[in-house]
Order: sequence, then C-alpha cells, then structure tokens
Amino acid sequence: MTDEYEAFEQKCKAVREVNADLLDGFESWLAESGLGPNTIDKHVGNVEFYINECLLRDDPPTSAAEGVARVDYFLGYWFIRKAMWANPTSIKGNAAGLKKFYTYLAGIGMVSGDDLAKLREDIKMGMPEWIATVRRYDDPDVDPNDIWQ
Repeated sequence: MTDEYEAFEQKCKAVREVNADLLDGFESWLAESGLGPNTIDKHVGNVEFYINECLLRDDPPTSAAEGVARVDYFLGYWFIRKAMWANPTSIKGNAAGLKKFYTYLAGIGMVSGDDLAKLREDIKMGMPEWIATVRRYDDPDVDPNDIWQ
C-alpha cells in the first residue's frame, strides 16, 4: 500500500470511531423518544450508510457534522447510483432518518440550528426532484443522458 492510501485509511478509521460514538448516542436518543426497535434499526442503518460510506469517499473524509451540507448530493445523486435498493420509499426513509440524526447532532451542539433549518429546507425542496430522478434512473425507457436533469 502507498503511504498516501495508508494516510487516507487512517483518517477514515478516526472518523469511523467518532461516528460509532455518534451512532450509539443517536440510537439511545431515538429509544428515549419512544420509537420501536425496528424503526430505530432502520434509522441507524440509513445514517450509518451515509456517514460511513458516502461521506468517507472524499479525501479528506467528511465528518458527520460537515455532512449536514451534503444531504442533497447524497439523496439526489450518490444514493440513487450506489444503493441497489434506492427507490422513492427508501429515499423518504433516509431523509426522515437524516433529519432525526441532524436534530440529535444539533441537540448535542455538533451542528447549528441554522444548519439544521437549512437541511430541513433542502429536504423539503429536494424531495420531489429526488423521487423523480430515482424513477427516471429505474426506468429502462429513459435515456441515461436524461436521468440527471
């Protein structure tokens, strides 16, 4: 392995360790809010995929807190291309989990209230286009050049 790759992997390892603590806290927070185990598992799994897969593709890796500004990219492009299970329902489920996760991060002071408000607005405004995009992506009759309008 190259030194550059090794350095990148070390950065990712450090971010994953922080993320593990955040996910544990998030899971506890969801349980305290009264959600059932299946719903908690779904939200934690969706958030884990975002923060440990999508956000760690960058060099340097993006922290979970910095990821508050990347949700549009994730739900409108990356998730659709990388997750075989991407469909309108899974996009909505991911959006719901990410809103809860960033609400949790705002509550512990890792993201600002302004960042949380912007995230919520981005999800509200982006959802119709994300749903339309995943439908185009899954439609064999749509020219691939027309998917990302």
